[in-house]
Amino acid sequence: MSAGTIVLIIVIVIVLIIVALGLGAVGAYNGLVRARNTIQESWRQIDVELQRRYELIPNLVETVKGFADQERGVLEDVTRLRNQAAAARGNDGDMPSPARAEAEEQLSGAVRNLLVTVEAYPDLKSNGNFVELQRQLAETEDRIAAGRRYYNANVRVYNTKIESFPTNVIAGMFKFERATYFEVTEPDARQAPQVSFGDRSGQQDGQGAATTGQDGPRALPEQGQPPADGSIGNPSGEQAQSFPQYEAGDQPGKPGGDPLR
Repeated sequence: MSAGTIVLIIVIVIVLIIVALGLGAVGAYNGLVRARNTIQESWRQIDVELQRRYELIPNLVETVKGFADQERGVLEDVTRLRNQAAAARGNDGDMPSPARAEAEEQLSGAVRNLLVTVEAYPDLKSNGNFVELQRQLAETEDRIAAGRRYYNANVRVYNTKIESFPTNVIAGMFKFERATYFEVTEPDARQAPQVSFGDRSGQQDGQGAATTGQDGPRALPEQGQPPADGSIGNPSGEQAQSFPQYEAGDQPGKPGGDPLR
């Protein structure tokens, strides 16, 4: 094999390696772009529901104020956090900033606190306008929660690609940055409600004991004697029919006599 042929083979191998690396880099770059676009699309769906919540909260606050004006501190807190979240929305790009995520989490906690507070006002809970606003807000919160799960799953895939080799090299070259999770970090929102049936069981036991001890246990009449109050026995008042007594070995023909033939 001549020297020229060897050089040609080496050049071909180098070219193939460069092409393979180029294709791998293009594939990694396109994968990062697709993952980022998926995150942006999923966040836009959440943003629509958050905007819907911004529109519902002022109406809800005004309705509650008409029935529970003494809860002014809670209402002002909800209004303030709503305005902060709306202001942070204007500073966002295609994905939420950490400040926006924190503002939305605080607003969610304030809305939950408001809905718990109004449980003490039966007149408000029976108001048709409030019931409708509460239903719409609950549906919006459910859609936000579902969108949050989808968004966070896409963020996890995207961030994993950015931190993994060799895509982290491409991410560093083309300025791909980590995405921010949109999740609930408040302990009250994560804590499951505690349900205790101890009081109910004690109440039922007390009621049972009171019922039993009200008149005391009723004594049964002795054998061969009618009951004292006539509550037990023959309800018709007729004399009970007596039946013949048989001894062992007798047949039911003649008592004490010969068996039937």
